[in-house]
Amino acid sequence: MQKEAMLTQLGYTPNSALISQLERIQSTTTGYDKIQKHIMDLHDHLKIDGSYVAMSNTNDYFKIKIDAPSKELAQEAHEKVQHFSEKFKIEVDKLDNKETYYIVGFDH
Repeated sequence: MQKEAMLTQLGYTPNSALISQLERIQSTTTGYDKIQKHIMDLHDHLKIDGSYVAMSNTNDYFKIKIDAPSKELAQEAHEKVQHFSEKFKIEVDKLDNKETYYIVGFDH
């Protein structure tokens, strides 16, 4: 997928700084080429629950932000992340005391 198209699908307006950030994330994420499509699919599935995938401002990883308006939708979003991780063998790290995960990469 083209970098500009990926940024647009994630809700960003592509510019050189965001493209550079995306390139850093791609190089940091283990097995990125194998999981890129799954990341975008997860983003689409999470939007239903008011959650999303975004680029982290503090680390060179994609983050999954659970921002659901109710406990039920938040639980559903967490279950989607768990299913995504197990089905596609993708390592995610949940941040302590936050409704956020980092997508670390393909878990061989």
